[in-house]
Amino acid sequence: MSAGTGRHVVIIGSGAVGTVSAIECLRMGHRVTVIDPGQPGGEQATSYGNAGWLSSHSVIPPGEPGMWKKVPSFLLDPLGPLSIRWAYLPKVLPWLIRFLLAARTPALIEQTAAAMRTLLIDAPKLHAGLASEAGVSRLIERRGVMHVYPDRAAFEGEARSWAIRRKVGIEWIELSTDELRQREPNLHPRYTFGLVVEEAGHCRDPGRYIAALSELARERGATYVSTRATGFCHDEGRLIAVTTDQGEIACDCAVVAAGARSKALTSSLGDPLPLESERGYHVMITDAEIGPHTPIMASDAKMIVNHMNGGLRAAGQVEFAGLAAVPNWKRADILRDHLISMFPRLADQQIPAERLRVWLGHRPSMPDGRPCIGTARKTSDVIYAFGHGHVGLVGSARTGRLVAQLVSRAKPEIPLAPFDPRRFL
Repeated sequence: MSAGTGRHVVIIGSGAVGTVSAIECLRMGHRVTVIDPGQPGGEQATSYGNAGWLSSHSVIPPGEPGMWKKVPSFLLDPLGPLSIRWAYLPKVLPWLIRFLLAARTPALIEQTAAAMRTLLIDAPKLHAGLASEAGVSRLIERRGVMHVYPDRAAFEGEARSWAIRRKVGIEWIELSTDELRQREPNLHPRYTFGLVVEEAGHCRDPGRYIAALSELARERGATYVSTRATGFCHDEGRLIAVTTDQGEIACDCAVVAAGARSKALTSSLGDPLPLESERGYHVMITDAEIGPHTPIMASDAKMIVNHMNGGLRAAGQVEFAGLAAVPNWKRADILRDHLISMFPRLADQQIPAERLRVWLGHRPSMPDGRPCIGTARKTSDVIYAFGHGHVGLVGSARTGRLVAQLVSRAKPEIPLAPFDPRRFL
């Protein structure tokens, strides 16, 4: 599509999905305006503080058959890997019921895994290409990621999930105790089994990466407006503007990519989608010399550990408490304690408080573990692209391409039926 035949698209949200969507829409000849009250890649952004994994194998939804039995523990243990604040339970309960039902059988999980595979396959390669265009190739590493377990029995406890991954084409290399020790000599010896997924990758600074992609979008003609979107204006069924705190921005197409804050916008269009915030924390030790050689997911701690440009980061945890609740920094303390337990030599450094950084972000999550990618129910002029949960960064590369294809009224490169927002309506 030539520049002269493009549409004017307003992209609401300058996170990973919104930013890549801007680049891909520009590539297809559209005029782009991005609106967001925050700075792209800033500390307020979900992408800023995530684990940095480009995990193309993260196709399994968070739920699992029989998970309803664990709900009491989610309520009773405020510092567990997954917790629900009592005061928020009435509000999150409808979402939680959908979450449990979506993973009630292995067949449903397989359906989601097959769909997510189409979205995430080759994602590290796509991100490497984007990083090269933005001049920050060094931020994307494609050397695999590692999962570690106390023993093989613990791995076998997740056999169903790994079997589904293999079914959709994901491969891995298993590591014996000796091989794991050779690869990760600083890792606590309680871990005796591991595996490496070589196709996966890692971003060394997600915040800087998104900021660099945003700069690339500006260089190619995108306009950025620092404001908050409040709704949409239509004329005889056609979108004519996005309304904001600073007035209307005329356009003929809009993309809702506002992450966990997308719900009010979709509701204004008559689409009350079940979007929820999975609050995630991280702790980072600056100038840490000890840590993993390969980015690691610890099965027992349910967290990811890797060296970032800013230090050694441990990220994980899931907390349901909404967008407005104050952080529970004890959850970051748990991550810190797990981190030091995994790499005992960190304790020898007597890390002072000024070298510790903590952060909280909001993962935008749909109950079935699949994002919403598609058009609004009442108008094809508004496109939804949010709800990626734990795979927002890795999934943004192909999602941005899909958004541009929808804006261009072209055939999407993968089937979008599994991600259609109408599945909830």
